[in-house]
Amino acid sequence: MSSPAAYLRLARVGWVLVREGVVTELPLQDLPASARFLARVAGLFARRRKPGEDRSTRLAHAIERLGPSYVKMGQFLATRPDVVGVAIADDLSALQDRMATFPMAAAKATVEGSLGRSISELYVSFGEPIAAASIAQVHPAIVRDKDGERRVAVKVIRPGVRQRFAHDLQAMYAASHLQERLLPHTRRLKPVEVTRTLEQTTKVEMDLRLEAAALSELGENTVNDSGFRVPKVDWERTGRDVVTMEWIDGVKMSDIEGLRAAGHDQNALADTLIQSFLRHTLRDGFFHADMHQGNLFVDPQGHIVAVDMGIVGRLGRKERRFLAEILFGFITRDYVRVANVHFEAGYVPSHHDVASFAQAIRAIGEPIHGQPAETISMAKLLTLLFEVTELFDMETRTELVMLQKTMVVVEGVARTLNPRFNMWKASEPVVGSWIRDNLGPKRILADLREGAHAALRLAEAAPEIAAKAEKLSLDLTVMADKGLRFDEATAEAIGRSEARHGRSGRLALWVIAAALVYIAWVVG
Repeated sequence: MSSPAAYLRLARVGWVLVREGVVTELPLQDLPASARFLARVAGLFARRRKPGEDRSTRLAHAIERLGPSYVKMGQFLATRPDVVGVAIADDLSALQDRMATFPMAAAKATVEGSLGRSISELYVSFGEPIAAASIAQVHPAIVRDKDGERRVAVKVIRPGVRQRFAHDLQAMYAASHLQERLLPHTRRLKPVEVTRTLEQTTKVEMDLRLEAAALSELGENTVNDSGFRVPKVDWERTGRDVVTMEWIDGVKMSDIEGLRAAGHDQNALADTLIQSFLRHTLRDGFFHADMHQGNLFVDPQGHIVAVDMGIVGRLGRKERRFLAEILFGFITRDYVRVANVHFEAGYVPSHHDVASFAQAIRAIGEPIHGQPAETISMAKLLTLLFEVTELFDMETRTELVMLQKTMVVVEGVARTLNPRFNMWKASEPVVGSWIRDNLGPKRILADLREGAHAALRLAEAAPEIAAKAEKLSLDLTVMADKGLRFDEATAEAIGRSEARHGRSGRLALWVIAAALVYIAWVVG
């Protein structure tokens, strides 16, 4: 149950959204008549629209007014078009995570508190912040080690951000509970679970050791990949509130003119970007889930360098296999297989008809095959897929939605580099290779290997399992012979509880009796 303070915070959020005119811009066609009426009333309190101001701008203003926690929530919901709708997700994708910097003294105090050493011991120099986001800000610095001096980037957590997020999260939970109660048709989207996922994701993002670990893991996975890398982590100068990493000298991928001036092949970069993302997803089951242009650089050697790994995604072997089969089914126009995969994976409830679902999938797939490959938008395909899955009560799969949204973002970045980017042609070398290795004879060998390992683990655990089974059998025999017995403390607790309920019951009976006497007296 949410506290009154949570509802007060939620009321403030509602007022800001009303004042910035966001509420009147929301898609209201699926809401009850009473909600649509309230939205129209809210329009009376919205500030006057400025020339050229659209819904995306108003939404950005509102979220920036609400503060860092809501900026982070907006960025998270941009990865969940299944929850907020594709249009709103697109608006949130444009949300800029640019916040005011916090003082140098606070940054130094945070670093020293986290690492237990003075700034002068850790760094030769520690510069003013060059970028600030909702959770942390980045400082340029220089360190000295056995190889000499080198430049590094130091990411420092924003003071007080954990406490602020914990308070704001109460309002977010209150909103999700209200949504489930007042809009029953949205329960399949699991708004409370979405909020819980946001809480867990942000807690992870606020521990910079975990971001450093993600950078390290992706670095190991891609050590032999050409054209893609991540910054190296300086573990000696990394803690919960600070991460020190390699300084990247390069051109931001959003700077198209800068890439052109540096002589980089934009078409090759677009292909490398999508192939790298698919390789991480299918081969490793671990991917950077926030690969927008601001987090991507191109170094002087032409390598793509991905930074800011606060948000990552993981896929198990089973999910990767289903993903590849679904993709392969669309390519080969085997819509029945695509439908069967959804049912086998448990993505669509079993009471639905496979043939009807295959028909709906065909409605998505067939228009694609009549178009030139370079005009096919993954974003449009996923929009149609979300609409279809809603018709068939498909429940939210967090890991797949995050993957789908990231794929849309990566495709969008690739198209800014190469407007005629052919998603399918660029993907084929990676997807085709993975399908051949994992959906053919090699898959059987891999399954046999996994089965053998599972059998070995089971054999190793057999003595312990047998001992527990024997103890359970003895306990059940004793219960059958002597009945269920409680220890003294449990019996006393049950007695106290019964006594309280007895007193409460007697009190309730006296209140009812008194009420009946009063009614009889009034009537009489």
